Amino acid sequence: MSRTPIRPRTLAKALAATAATGALLVSLSACGKADMTKQASPFAAAKGSKSVTLSVQTWVGAQANVAVAKYLLEHELGYHVDTVQVDEIPAWDALSQGRVDAILEDWGHPDQEKRYVQDKKTITAGGGNGVTGHIGWWVPKYWADAHPDVTNWKNLNKYADQLRTSESGDKGQLMDGSPSYVTNDKALVANLGLNYQVVFAGSEAAQITQIQQFAKQKKPFLTYWYEPQWLFNQVPMVEVKLPEYTDACAAKGTKDPQSIDCAYPTTPLQKYFNTDFAKSGNSAAQFLKNFRWDKKDQNEVSEMIASNGLPADEAAKKWVDEHPDVWKSWLPNASKK
Repeated sequence: MSRTPIRPRTLAKALAATAATGALLVSLSACGKADMTKQASPFAAAKGSKSVTLSVQTWVGAQANVAVAKYLLEHELGYHVDTVQVDEIPAWDALSQGRVDAILEDWGHPDQEKRYVQDKKTITAGGGNGVTGHIGWWVPKYWADAHPDVTNWKNLNKYADQLRTSESGDKGQLMDGSPSYVTNDKALVANLGLNYQVVFAGSEAAQITQIQQFAKQKKPFLTYWYEPQWLFNQVPMVEVKLPEYTDACAAKGTKDPQSIDCAYPTTPLQKYFNTDFAKSGNSAAQFLKNFRWDKKDQNEVSEMIASNGLPADEAAKKWVDEHPDVWKSWLPNASKK
């Protein structure tokens, strides 16, 4: 997810598929790293057909968006929906070329926005999806309660010894998810003079499993993490205060990512559409423009998928059945169906 201020929430992320999330994805690669600039959806070229191709980002919150949108497009508007798992940057290339029609959760990619939205105009901004994302460093609440000063980055070196692992060697471990995530963590560790090693769990799913294991044993940990995320319901965490985010810091980081020395921003999560799709006037495009929910809704579906083991379509149906007051406003006028 480029869960970066300059994402990612962004927020690119490769998720080791579980049975629950696997029901959602039509993956072109076992690692979620399909090059969609070279491969089209089997439905994308079918002119006049009622079909939509959605990019599925590899973190479960984004999968929840797609699960619900897919369910409603199929059951309320009569579309066939193809879903493709692809990393964040290649997804922009695919969207520009019409290989996919929509990305429903982007955490901020200014380079791609300038290239495709402002300059080439092959991608059209679709507005916010209603969820505000935030990335940061987090520690478990049970540890922060015992050591309140750990929630300030200036005191992290004091606790580095307690956070050593076999992977981090003689340094404390800062746990990240997938190596494909776009993050500022290595730069932050270096620029803030922290005695820590960034260690990748491998995926969001692996990171969640590791956090759950630490929590079960009441062990301390420091992790890159983000909101919204259903795991907070099960493992309460407290954010570590990093140097305050500023636009100047972000601008500096845009020119040189290795210079970042401030916190991640709070990011209203955005939708993006292929421009031809956005201008088509069809009911799917209008529906996806209208798609907007909140953190509570997204976390509800995410938890059903990732924690309760429901297939994505079943989780979506359950949410749809229980929340008609939310999704009925997304539907286009009957005359446009």
